[in-house]
Order: sequence, then C-alpha cells, then structure tokens
Amino acid sequence: MSKYKYSQIKAMLAIARGSFKASLRSPSTVIFSIGFPLVFILAFAFLGNGSGPRINIAIHAGADTTSEVYQALKTAPGIRIKNEHGEILSEDLEKGRITAIVNIQKTGKENPAYLLKLTTSAAVNPSTVEVLQSYLNAQADALNKTYYPHSVAVVGVSEQIEKLPGRTYRTIDFILPGQLGFSLLSAGIFGVAFLFFNLRQQLVLKRFFATPISRTFIILGEALSRVVFQLLAAIVIILIGVVFFKFTLVHGWVTFLEIMILSFISLIVFMGCGFIVSGLSKSESTIPPFANIFTLPQFLLAGTFFPIENFPKWLQPLCNILPLTHFNNAMRNISFEGASLISCWPDIANLLIWGVIVYAIAIKVFKWE
Repeated sequence: MSKYKYSQIKAMLAIARGSFKASLRSPSTVIFSIGFPLVFILAFAFLGNGSGPRINIAIHAGADTTSEVYQALKTAPGIRIKNEHGEILSEDLEKGRITAIVNIQKTGKENPAYLLKLTTSAAVNPSTVEVLQSYLNAQADALNKTYYPHSVAVVGVSEQIEKLPGRTYRTIDFILPGQLGFSLLSAGIFGVAFLFFNLRQQLVLKRFFATPISRTFIILGEALSRVVFQLLAAIVIILIGVVFFKFTLVHGWVTFLEIMILSFISLIVFMGCGFIVSGLSKSESTIPPFANIFTLPQFLLAGTFFPIENFPKWLQPLCNILPLTHFNNAMRNISFEGASLISCWPDIANLLIWGVIVYAIAIKVFKWE
C-alpha cells in the first residue's frame, strides 16, 4: 500500500501552471488584458499631447465678486469654478487639479476698470493656461461690448501670470490608471466567466472531481493563474507608460509596489463578478450580455476616460458608488499625488465592501455542473 500523501497545494499549483500557459496561448486574453488598454493609452496620449482633461478655475479670496465680470465667469460655458480656499486650494493648484486662480481686481482707472490676474503652477500644462487666457480675453471683449459699448476697454486680462512650483500633470497621468482598471475589470469578469463556463462545458471539472483535489483548491488554482497573468499585464502597461509617456510614479518603486497591491485587491473583487456571470449564464452566448451589465456602466461612468465631474450632478452619486471608480481614484492619488495605501482607505474600504457583496452572491449562484 502506497504511503504517498496527496498534496492539495501541489495539485493547485499544477492547475495554476496549466491555466497560466493556456492564458498565454489565448489571443483574446492577451488582447483584452494588454492590447486594448495600450491602444487607448496611445490614442489619448497623442491626442491629449500632455494637457489635462478639463479646465477648472478658482476665484481668488480677495476678488471683487459683485461685478458683472464675476457673474459672466460663473455662467461662461467651458469654465468650471471650484469653490475652494486655503490649503486645499493651494494643494489642488500645485497638483494640477485647477488650471488657475483668477483674481478680479478694481484698478481705480477707467481703462481698464477691472483687471483679471491669473495664478497657476508648473503642474499645469502651459498650453492649457494659454487656452484659458485666450478664453478670458474673449469673455472680456464680450463684456466690454455688452455692458460698456461706448468705452475703449473696461475689462482686461493681465499678461503677467504668477506661476507657483508644482509637478507637471500629463494626460497619461489620468488615462493610464483608467486603462489599467479597464484591463483588470475585463480580465476579472470576462476571463473568469468564460473560463469556468468552458471548464464545465468541456467536462474538465468532472475530471478534476475524479481526482482527490478539493473544489476549493480547484478555484484557487484557476484564480491564482488569472491573478499572476493579470498582474504581469499590469506591470507591462505601467512600464510602457513610464518609459514612453513619462507616467508619474511619485515615490518610484514604493509607488509601484503600492499600485500592484491595489491592483491585486481590485482584481480579486472583479473576479467575484466573473463568478456571478459564470453561474448565471446558461450558454456561452449569454456570457457577454451578463458581463456587459457589470462592465459597460463602469467603463463609461467610473472616470475611465473622462473625469466624473464632467457628468451631470444627478449622475455623479451613481458614478461614485461603482467599484472601478474607487480603483481609479486610489490609483491616481497614489501614482501622481504620492498618497499611500493607508491614506486611500476610504476607496479601498469601498472595494472590500463590494468584494463581500459580490462573493456572497457568487456563492449562491455559482454552478459546478
């Protein structure tokens, strides 16, 4: 009689190794995990040419807010005024979240009676500041013609711009985190759903059941292969962003490691959605519709391609609930702003809450046969 003791760990690792090799041989897996995110990164990086995704301004605390100039700025299309003051305002300016602080000053003269002065930072792309300055000049001309048609120029924009130090904010610093989230979500949902459906359909799971390996270690083995493959894909995406597009990693390797930990947590959560889709699907053709219920709203509304602030205010609360939103927020805070995982605890806590919910549902609906 053999004294050999069956090892669940070795069996799990064997399953993980085989599944990992299968992922490498699957063109669709490689395309969804690396190909599509890189295409979007390239497209947005070249189109954006280094500028931020949206122009925001703040009004200086000492500005004259009783004049027609201020009212015109409040209603001007294309400009969003953020009501911030003190340290928060200075921090947002230095990190490129705000294009400029606009000060509306009375000059005590007739020509011009009001002067707009801008304060910006090195974190803001110079071309964005030029666009804002041109836009304010156009608004000033319109005000002069509307309210002061018989005067030479009552409202003017100062050509001198005060510039504070700050970190250069590029399009890639916004786009890459969203595309990394896109990759993790796609792999977690589509990859797991198709994988376990095909394992059931091809009777591979039944063959596993004929061996001493437990069901728990079957899932762990398959999950491990997905996690390893996707984290390698994340490393490739980040390296390409850093080398070719100067993606910001504030604290170098420390920031990189924190991003990988965040990616691991998020991928585990997204894989739970994949288990739900796998359990609900009756045939292979029903997997994409079910998966898109989870993925499409997040691709569109979670700040993947555009800032959530661009959406209507009534829609923003829904955007802020989505798990991909919390990954994107934490990722951008860690990579560009130098935040730590601990300081991003609200976003990570939301991801973990989503994890508890989706796995509770997955346990109920998941099918082995």
